[in-house]
Amino acid sequence: MGSITADLTTFSHRLPSRGETVLGDDFTLVLGGKGANQAIAVALAGSSAYMVSCVGTDLFAPLLTNGLQQAGVDIDHVSQVPGPSGIAHIRVDESGENDIVMVPLANASLSAEQIDAAFLAHASSSRVLLTQLEIPWALTQHAIRKAHESGLTVILDPAPATALDGSIWPLVDIVTPNETEASRLTGIVVTDADSAIAAGRWFTARGAGHALITMASSGAILVSETAVQHFPAIPVVAVDTTAAGDAFAGYLGAALARGNDLTDSIRQAMAAGALTVTQRGASPSLPQRAAVEALLDLHAGAAH
Repeated sequence: MGSITADLTTFSHRLPSRGETVLGDDFTLVLGGKGANQAIAVALAGSSAYMVSCVGTDLFAPLLTNGLQQAGVDIDHVSQVPGPSGIAHIRVDESGENDIVMVPLANASLSAEQIDAAFLAHASSSRVLLTQLEIPWALTQHAIRKAHESGLTVILDPAPATALDGSIWPLVDIVTPNETEASRLTGIVVTDADSAIAAGRWFTARGAGHALITMASSGAILVSETAVQHFPAIPVVAVDTTAAGDAFAGYLGAALARGNDLTDSIRQAMAAGALTVTQRGASPSLPQRAAVEALLDLHAGAAH
């Protein structure tokens, strides 16, 4: 459950400074949004993906719904509402780093009734809820509570980071912030493994089952109540980091839904995120399961 956007992305040698104009070298218009990206990643990973969201009635709407369907995502619970669809303006520099302004628009029209209908239809046959923070927080809370009551594993990607009601953490099985989001949510500046562990313990102390702090080229740190585990990054050449976190969350959820253990699911998520940064765009950069498995095999061989 989450956002669907039309992603308008510019590529340039560097990002402009305040008040500055720079010349770019490329532009793309593709399906994006954290919710849509994660749903597509789930489908590409070979698991069933059901999307709960809203699009508008503008010229972007067919691009968004058709893109989800073509990727194999069920959109029976994607509603069309009057007005414009959500958009994201993304700028990418030559190192692959980006900045993003996301405007929710139609995504703000999601309703509790729509969420309830989706749970009624699919909760009994589903295992995992993936959700993020690009839709109204009250609705994210509503879905998390329903998922918890239904026995689903709740994975919260707390992006974009904002202050959250602390009562939600005991209902979250896995929270997956990157270092920036972890810093903003916990007040602990995450710069290395030790600070990531400290931030992870902030989440688990408040009731979250696991905190999984992603740190780009530094890998990921899993903090549980009684253990800490480091997952090294798989080295790749970054072209565009857009949607890497979404690939990570989608493959993590898909693997857990298939019954994989948490360690193996995280390794698949790490490989999916690594492959995503080697391609431009949001949803177009999300990898197929065969490519993820091939990278894991290659990485395992290199490690030996």
